[in-house]
Amino acid sequence: MLFEAAFWRPSLTRPRLEVGLLRPELAKLLLGWGRPGDTALLAVSTAARSLGAAWYRFWSKDDHSYGFVSEQIPELAIGVRQEARRQGIGGLLLRALLDEAGRQGIAQVSLSVELDNPALRLYERLGFEKMGREGDAWTMVANAAGPSRTQS
Repeated sequence: MLFEAAFWRPSLTRPRLEVGLLRPELAKLLLGWGRPGDTALLAVSTAARSLGAAWYRFWSKDDHSYGFVSEQIPELAIGVRQEARRQGIGGLLLRALLDEAGRQGIAQVSLSVELDNPALRLYERLGFEKMGREGDAWTMVANAAGPSRTQS
């Protein structure tokens, strides 16, 4: 699903999965997955096909990914297969992951989203607020639980 998150533009030619995930900025995100605090949820069809996933992990100020705000705020990411987009799967995954973060005692989560990514509207509906812009992407933060999150 990291591949789907990184290569979300349907209008662009995507590399092969193995090639795309070898990019250093993506390979880093997979390195050591499963360390304490790493949390992920998977959406699966009735035919046991993975449709999407949402996940977060904590990073340090010296070693982080896109959307870093602080060491106490995990970075969230989401990927949904092209053919499963616009069916509400992303919203369900995000709400469930925000709920899980709240259950784990995490106050906020952050993410990075490119300015032209249609998911930006979903993030705003779920209470994510723009904190700053880095190049062609917004860094956004949301409360893990609380009244600022609404159903979409």
